[in-house]
Amino acid sequence: MSDANIHLERSGPIAVVTLDRPKRLHAFNEEMFNLLEERAGELAAALPRVIIITATGKRSFSAGFDVHPDNPMVQRIVDSVTTKDEGPARSAIERIRRAVDAFVSLPVPIIAALNGDAYGGGAELAVRVDLRVMDRDAVISFSETKLGLMPDWGGGAALARLVGASRAAELVLTARKVSADEALSMGLVSRVCPSGGALEEALGIASLIAENGPRAVRHALALIRNSRNQSYDASLEEEARRAVELIVSGECFHGVAAFLEKKKPEFPDID
Repeated sequence: MSDANIHLERSGPIAVVTLDRPKRLHAFNEEMFNLLEERAGELAAALPRVIIITATGKRSFSAGFDVHPDNPMVQRIVDSVTTKDEGPARSAIERIRRAVDAFVSLPVPIIAALNGDAYGGGAELAVRVDLRVMDRDAVISFSETKLGLMPDWGGGAALARLVGASRAAELVLTARKVSADEALSMGLVSRVCPSGGALEEALGIASLIAENGPRAVRHALALIRNSRNQSYDASLEEEARRAVELIVSGECFHGVAAFLEKKKPEFPDID
């Protein structure tokens, strides 16, 4: 019987994705990557306004890649080492990236509620989403170099853009553990919560986001995400284009009317 599970629960405009493989500290084997990609497909088919990703329990958010011999992806890595053939290793990394990319590219805000420690790929997954809140007792570590590996879930590049190349180099090359308070001070996470409070904090942030215009949120989010990969001038052009598209959509009628009437706006969902 499989021990892998990733739950998807919806509550109004908010969806919560929960990693549930506690015996392996929510580490990812091939089945977990399959499940993550499946949940991404389910979310894409009926997009919420905000997504939260977390895990069961208080000990771990995710230990990253499961290096257990029973993980078929481990054998691909072993095959590449023994045969000096890049093919099996490339296949494993492409499988990882396909699942992670499918999830983090969903066009709505994604918040990681770090209910426990995040190591290796778990840390990478966290930095690839839009916002992070972290339990005070948790640590985060880009630990791959301790195993003679390196980030390959897209987290190395994401970390450099998040905290800067020099600080990213220090975190990845030392593989040291970063406390919640230090993570907050360097901008690695947005908020630190009392132990056990990460999900509640994330739900509070998600509720604030969900009250706003869904088209406005998606356009602003796309601009912010795209700005990491384009010039400042290109970002300015995109900002102007998206602002015009948003106005033409008419969503602002709901917000402005509510403002003038001193009421809380109620924005319709995107069809």
